[in-house]
Amino acid sequence: MQITIVEGDLLDQKVDAIVNAWNQNSIPWWLLSPHGVSGAIKKRAGNKPFRELARHGRMQRGQVILTGAGELPYQGIIHVAGISMLGQTSKQSIQDSVRNAVQVAKEHGFQSIAFPIIGSGSGTFSEEQALAYMHYALETTKYEGQVIIVRSIHKG
Repeated sequence: MQITIVEGDLLDQKVDAIVNAWNQNSIPWWLLSPHGVSGAIKKRAGNKPFRELARHGRMQRGQVILTGAGELPYQGIIHVAGISMLGQTSKQSIQDSVRNAVQVAKEHGFQSIAFPIIGSGSGTFSEEQALAYMHYALETTKYEGQVIIVRSIHKG
């Protein structure tokens, strides 16, 4: 697998699918104020991916759900529950989110996938620690495609 870390905007990456660092899907999507990665996706993709996501109900930490990309040019959005509704995250939930997202990418034939740094924005880890957990999960996962991890230039 080819892993690249870039600085920029997740939504500007030329990949087959992007990963949305989501929550456990317990609160209806329309009650949530757009912020961070999810807010940026909602603003540019529209509501369709989030309506689709809502039909799946509550997610366990580390679980992933693939939806359409709405108005975005991707083949799909992989939503990962890397944090709980209380903003708690763990090494395990970050690594499960990464491994499960890559598995979905493989199952759907995506040759490239872009991740935000899971667990650092609304989560409880520093960007460096969350990135280390993600990197370990990727190194121990078999995937023939390209993985881009995006350090956001946007804060908040």
